[in-house]
Amino acid sequence: MLTFDQKLAIIESFPELERKNVSLGRVNFHYEESTTDKKNVVYHLHQNGNGFVYGEHLSDYEADQRGMVNIRDFSEDELREIIRASIDSLKPHEGSGTAATEGLDEEFWINKEGHTLIVVNEDDMWNVYAGLNLDGTFPSYNEASQYLDEEGFRKK
Repeated sequence: MLTFDQKLAIIESFPELERKNVSLGRVNFHYEESTTDKKNVVYHLHQNGNGFVYGEHLSDYEADQRGMVNIRDFSEDELREIIRASIDSLKPHEGSGTAATEGLDEEFWINKEGHTLIVVNEDDMWNVYAGLNLDGTFPSYNEASQYLDEEGFRKK
């Protein structure tokens, strides 16, 4: 298990995170550029090495009811991976508001690496976009969502 200082050094290596000291010697790290109301990436990192990373939209981690993943027993690589995925899940989406999806109902899906695809209902078909690029077209929403699920994406 990594110590508090080791975890702190790893977390502080992410320049996009801003440290916030909280009560009882605990530390939070915010991602201020988040496109959602969620800003905490690291929550209540404690001197005993316990802490949480926001992982509500990360399919490879078991999150609690608040969307937080306990990082107490994470290795350095595991900690770096979940922090990067958490930040990526909070970033603005490529293609959001682009010509391909502007003004239409759209839904964002994300995978564990933080890649985002957009599902759009257009002309009675369901199109899946990666940015401006069309990834697939499906006759029903269920088929589009099944495809995304099989490819490891989860609705954001």
